[in-house]
This record gives sequence, C-alpha cells and structure tokens, in this order.
Amino acid sequence: MLVLSQLSLRRGVKLVLDRASVTINPGEKVGLVGRNGAGKSSLFSLLAGRLSADAGDLSLPPRWRIAEVAQEMPETAEGATDFVLEGDTVLAEANAWLARAEASGDGHDIADAHHAISEAGGFDARPRAQAMLMGLGFRSAELDLPVNSFSGGWRMRLQLARALMCPADLMLLDEPTNHLDLDALVWLEAWLQRYAGTMIVISHDREFLDAITKVTLHLDETKLVRYTGNYTAFEEMRAIRLNQAQASYEKQKERMAHLQKFIDRFKAKASKAKQAQSRVKALARMEKIGPVLTSADFQFEFREPLSLPNPMLAFSGVACGYRSDAGAEKRIVEGINRSVLAGQRIGILGANGQGKSTLVKTIVGALPPLSGEITAGKGLKIGYFAQQELDVLSPADGPLLHMVRLARDFGPPAREQELRDFLGSFRFIGEMVVQPVGTLSGGEKARLVLAMLVWQRPNLLLLDEPTNHLDLTTREALSVALNEFEGTVMLVSHDRALLREVCDEFWLVTKGAIEPFDGDLDDYQRWLLDQSKAAAKAARQEAAAPRAAAQEKRKTTPAAAPRPATPAPPTTAAREAGNTRDERKAAAAARQQRSDAAKPLRQEVNRIDNKLGVLFAERDALEAGLAEPDVDTARLAESGKRLKAILEQIEQLEARWLELSTQLDDIAESVG
Repeated sequence: MLVLSQLSLRRGVKLVLDRASVTINPGEKVGLVGRNGAGKSSLFSLLAGRLSADAGDLSLPPRWRIAEVAQEMPETAEGATDFVLEGDTVLAEANAWLARAEASGDGHDIADAHHAISEAGGFDARPRAQAMLMGLGFRSAELDLPVNSFSGGWRMRLQLARALMCPADLMLLDEPTNHLDLDALVWLEAWLQRYAGTMIVISHDREFLDAITKVTLHLDETKLVRYTGNYTAFEEMRAIRLNQAQASYEKQKERMAHLQKFIDRFKAKASKAKQAQSRVKALARMEKIGPVLTSADFQFEFREPLSLPNPMLAFSGVACGYRSDAGAEKRIVEGINRSVLAGQRIGILGANGQGKSTLVKTIVGALPPLSGEITAGKGLKIGYFAQQELDVLSPADGPLLHMVRLARDFGPPAREQELRDFLGSFRFIGEMVVQPVGTLSGGEKARLVLAMLVWQRPNLLLLDEPTNHLDLTTREALSVALNEFEGTVMLVSHDRALLREVCDEFWLVTKGAIEPFDGDLDDYQRWLLDQSKAAAKAARQEAAAPRAAAQEKRKTTPAAAPRPATPAPPTTAAREAGNTRDERKAAAAARQQRSDAAKPLRQEVNRIDNKLGVLFAERDALEAGLAEPDVDTARLAESGKRLKAILEQIEQLEARWLELSTQLDDIAESVG
C-alpha cells in the first residue's frame, strides 16, 4: 500500500503539504482534487520520485512499477505503434534479455527469454497497442506514421497510450482528458474501469471522476483529506463536514464570549477574583477552532445581447473544408441545410476527424465555405472561444492592456477603472491586471478569454472546447452563465456535465454530413462504444487476412466455396438510409415538434431553479436569524411573516417544477 505519514513538502517558499497522513490500498482508484495551484502536480512529482519530502515519510512497495503520462512533446521519427510499445517496460526488458541470450548463444537462456516474452504478452502486444491507438482516435492509416508528423495534441495522445501500455502497479494520470474528444474520452473511461492496478488521477471532469474513482483525496490549504466515494459523494460529505465545522466554531465562539464576559465583570472583585482567574486559564487552554474558510465561489454572467436576430444563421447547400494553394478542394462536411434560431442550445457531437472544428471555423469565418451560402441574421454578433485563443494572447502584455485594446478596437469603450473593476469580477485583482499573460496559468488565461468574450456582448456563443484549462469551480460558473444567457449557444466539448446542463438538442457530424442526433448523451456514448468495437474488430480482421490467405494457399485440397461474410449489424445511419424519404421527413418533423414543445418547459424549469436558489438562501438566513438569542419582538414578528411567505412560495414553485418535469418526461418518452 501507499502511505504518507506526517509528510510535509515545500516548493520554494510555498508550503504544499503540512504533516499530511493518508493511506491508499492496492487496487484503489483515487481522484485527487483541489483548486488550481493547490499542489496536486507537486504531489505527483513526490510520488514519482522527482521531489523529496521536507519532513515525514512516504512509503511505497519497492517492487511497484509506476506509470505516468510524460508531459514533454516527443520529437522522434519512430512509428506511432513502436513508440507506444516501448511503454511496456516488462516486454522491453524481456526483449532485451532475448537479444543478450542470442548474442551469447545460450540455448537455455534463449528459451527462458522467449518464456518471459510470452508471459509479458509479447505475441499480441502490437495488436493491443494498435487497438489502444484506435480507441484514442487514430485511424488505421496513421498507426505507423512517424511520431513527429503529428500535431501537439496528437503527440500527447501518443504519450497517454504509451503510459497505458505499461503494466503498472501505480498509475498517475494528470489531466488525461485535456487533449481528447468525447469519443476518445468514452473509450479511456471504459479502459480505466477495467484497469486492475492502483490509480491516482487529477481531473476537472466530474463525470469522468464519478465513473472511474471510488476514493477522493482533497488537497486544500496544505491539508490532504481522504473521502470514501467518487467526486459527487465527496462534495456531499465535504458539505456536511464544513457545516459541522462551522457549527463547532460558532459554539466555541459563544462559549469564549461567555467566559470573557464573566472575566470582564468580576476580575476587579476580590470575592470573585479566584473564579475569574480560573476562567482566564480555561480560556487560554481552549484550543481555538478556526472559522470555515473556503475558496470564494466564482460567478459571472453574459451581458444581455443588444439584439436577437431570428434566425441567427441559415445554411443553404454549404460545404466545409479546405482549399489548397493550387485551388484543390478537400471537403470535410457538405450538404448542410439547417438554421440556427434565437435561444437554441446546440451541442455539436461527432467522432474525432469528422469535421466539428471545421464546421465551427466556417461559421466564425476563419474558413470560407467551399460552396453554398451562410446567411447571418441582421445584428448577428458571434462570441468565439477556441483553444488557439489562448495562444494568440500577447504573452508580454497584462490582462488590463488586453481589455484596453478590446474596448478601443471593438467596444464598448470604457475608462481604465471600469476595466479594472470588470477584470476583478474574473479574479484578476491588484497587480494581476498588469502581470504578463505569459506567466499566467492555463486556467487564468482561459478566464481572461472568457472575460474578453463577455465584454463584447455577443448574441451567438460559439464555444470549441472551452473547459480544457478550467477548474471545477469555473466550469460550474460557466454552466450557470450559459444557462442564463439569453442568446444562442453552439457548443463543442468533451465535458459531459457541461453538455448535459446546457444543451437541449444535438447535431451529429458524421460521414461528411450533419444530422440531428435523436437521443441523449448516454445514447451517444453507447453509439461511440459500438463504433469503437466495430473498428477494432475490423482492424483485427484486416491484420489476420494475410495470415489466413497464406494458410489457404498452403492447402493441397481444392478450395471450398468461400463463406459469405456475416453482415455487421446495421448502424443508425444505415437504418435511416433505408427508410423512405417520407419516413425521414416525418421523423424529422416529429423531432422538431418535440424540441419545440420541450424548449419553453426547460426554460421555465431553469427560471424556477434559479428562483428557488434565491429563496432557499433567504430562508436559511431568516431561520438562522430567528435562532439568535435576544432577538427583539418586532424583528421576530417581521422575520416570521417573511419566512411563512417564503415557505408558501417555495411550495408553489416546487409543485410547478414537478408538473413541468412530468411534462418533459412525457415528451421524452414519446420518442418513436
């Protein structure tokens, strides 16, 4: 097992861990959570042996193999599959043993080496590595391409596959989902659920953590606390613990005030001096409980759009793709005939490489359409968030200078103090507003891009993977802000919690076309897994074909008539292709009708949720005030009347919420 005992760790002058003690048992899958900058990656460096503890002990079984995803970008011309295979250190050692044995000519040693290779799974290692690569989104034609021919994000996927290939006893994964699309994330989740070793993962994806972890370690203010359960269970238990700690603090504060009051009253009286002195000593001996201090919740909102054109966008025969310098076209998605309406919340789904980002870039104007026409509504103003936005920030300039340029060039104009106040709402305070962007963390850069987006007051938000560098608090704030936004949202993301909370309809980009996806995210995940299994099966059959052909050729008997291939189960797209045109039109009309019927209901449910949140907070404050001692009669009566009114309003809203939810369930069940 892994044991930290009274362990302290510093990074420079910063104390990361202060006398931390925790035990992780073999086979446990642990989520390591905490705000950005708390020291999670430093703890990983300690476990991996790159850092040493300043005090205390770290105990790891000496024979444990540790695997982690290397953060440096690999620069090698080695083939992708061979690069991943080298991650299997056990197999690499067995192959090195065989090379030495063959060089020495020792027959027994050669036999033992072959046995070690067999035990390490060497004879099926290559197919396993290639299945892993395909699960992470690589196509069969890319499996042997040089590593340095891939872009940065794909090389990081190769590093992830190389780490997964290692038969490790302890796996350390630091934000493994950052460079993955939703299809690759679903595959990784399924793979990690089957992983038998001990695993510690840092992630800001709550659904990913909920699916793969059973223990949560919370690193906060140099303390490391273990919770049994996944991230959702941790949140619930921590809320209870914080409430209990706050109650203990309040009780102690009341007790100390009582003691101090006695001391102040009687310390000058000779007859009570002894009792007063006794209470002074009791007060001094009392171990002080600190107030509950948590990171302040981060909240922001998108400004009300100046106009809401309807439709926002209209596509007519649009084809998206690239045109070479010589004029040759490469079409990725074509035949797009759709409209984007005011108030829609559209999630754009699709396997990697199908054209989601190409579609987004065409909408925003970064790529011209290859054919067809995109008509923008009068007054359309697009707010675009893309990962490359982080790279185009000026590294030498501070957030304030970025905002000054934005207000000057694009508006609305503002004074410097107004811009400082605005940046403060995004947690850029004090000297941070002039700190060079190049020295900011990825999360801080992403918050700056969000701030610049909000300032422009868009009516259509086009968001391409906006959460990659955001911690959980900022992701939740983004979800709330998007739900309250009055304009239209089009979202590409692998964050399933964000997709579930924001989007009420989905577009599927697949096989060079866009079609509505008639289902929820769970249906989409099942579809992705089916596609992945089918691709892996096809790859195995393709790899086995030459061997089967050679065996057939060696046969001396006449060849039997070939057996017809078993047809693969028809996919959703194939089934739809078999439908008549009228059936497809009727199905599309029914989907649109259900969407139209559900939309106002969902909007009202969101408004009720927001109103209930306000009422619950006021109710709790009133109840706390009524419990205070020495409340005057007039205030007691007024608070009691207000509390009664709030409780009645809550009851009415909850009844309406239940009614609306039932209607939405009925609409969902009417599918088909």
